[in-house]
Amino acid sequence: MVTRFYPQERVALFVDGANLHAAARALGFDIDYKRLLKYFQDQCHLIRAFYYTALVEDQEYSPLRPLVDWLDYNGFTMVTKPTKEFTDATGRRKIKGNMDIELAIDVMEMSAHLDHIVLFSGDGDFRRLVEAVQRRGLRVSVVSTVRSSPPMVADELRRQADHFVELDELANAIARQSTRPADQVAGGMEPR
Repeated sequence: MVTRFYPQERVALFVDGANLHAAARALGFDIDYKRLLKYFQDQCHLIRAFYYTALVEDQEYSPLRPLVDWLDYNGFTMVTKPTKEFTDATGRRKIKGNMDIELAIDVMEMSAHLDHIVLFSGDGDFRRLVEAVQRRGLRVSVVSTVRSSPPMVADELRRQADHFVELDELANAIARQSTRPADQVAGGMEPR
């Protein structure tokens, strides 16, 4: 990893769940959150790891619920809120679940207790947030990807960050490993 952590540095992770999921999928892998947490625990003095996601209410089963529950029990501070449903101008039903404000508030509140923030998002809306905490003396690393088409990180966010970490370069350390024995996977490829 390009970012250097110092032993005395207090670090927190802020994971924009939807953004990280989309970036990893664009690169062709799934995140193993246990490995991600361990990776950063081994790299630095990790104070807290936040994970942000919106959840659809009134759904019999949400595919996010098992992940949210697992993260909550395994070292992540979960920040969730219900999605909002609306009808757009063309009459189509849309679901919105933006977590930017929650993430920004937590970064600002935690900044007094940290030296370094690792932001897992490519959303350009966070550029001003990064600038604000840098003025408080914190270093900011942004984790996303430029190796997908289109790139998943806004250029203005990448330029503002002290360090940009290419998600693809972390894949060996944080990607979910196949749970199937190699002999069940023909030619090393997952069956379609």
